[in-house]
Amino acid sequence: MDKNIFNLLEKRGYIYQATDIESIKKILSSDKPITFYLGIDPTADSLHIGHFFALMVFRHLQEAGHKGILIIGGATSLIGDPTGKTDMRNMLTKEQVQYNFEEVKNLAKRFICTE
Repeated sequence: MDKNIFNLLEKRGYIYQATDIESIKKILSSDKPITFYLGIDPTADSLHIGHFFALMVFRHLQEAGHKGILIIGGATSLIGDPTGKTDMRNMLTKEQVQYNFEEVKNLAKRFICTE
């Protein structure tokens, strides 16, 4: 278990703000691995820089001995997500969401450990 993972993430600029940093450091430096997840909505057939950033943190945590769960959703892609927007996102068909899901899954596999 890499006990310096928080320091690595901080040094690389992945941490800007956090609540209760000391507790986070304690959890990440424990001999007990944590389980964490990342959720991606397949609203497109590619990833953007925000996904890349999150996938890199995911990989660093995995390499430190923690267990990651990647969830590629679908409901938001089907119904749209107007959160913080003036217009609704275009609704996708089930076939479009399935295609995007496969593309996102294949791209994500390039960044994270899948076994």
